[in-house]
Amino acid sequence: MLGPHLRETVGGGANTIEPPVPTVHSIADYQRAYADGQRLRGLRSACGFVTATWGLVCPRCGAADLAEVELSGRGRVVALSVQHVPSDEFVNEAPYAYVVVELDEGGRISGWIAGVADEAAVPIGTRVRWSPSYKPGVQFERDPDPAPGGSPP
Repeated sequence: MLGPHLRETVGGGANTIEPPVPTVHSIADYQRAYADGQRLRGLRSACGFVTATWGLVCPRCGAADLAEVELSGRGRVVALSVQHVPSDEFVNEAPYAYVVVELDEGGRISGWIAGVADEAAVPIGTRVRWSPSYKPGVQFERDPDPAPGGSPP
């Protein structure tokens, strides 16, 4: 049996097939939300796994029933690498730290912190927050309210 989005409907003498209604936002939607400085969005699976990375199924349990959640953008640095020779998009930002941030709500996201010339300047565990910017990528800054669960930026 066909799902309701594929059943033919008769209207005005013409048969039409209705397209499926998307239930998950596209990668472009996520990129626009970051670029517009609106918010960080993530996905939560029925098993409780949260990811800040776009996907169609949960990487932990394989479930496709992902719910969109809003993320605070606050977390802690779990990995970093200082970039002295940047790509073209970041040529005016070098040096900077490419970071992996574990978000307070769960999940990890990669991004960057401007003006970092030495890894000692951003030790593992440093509290950071998302900094909406016109610049490419997901930009973070040191969190002035470093307590987990602090006020959103």
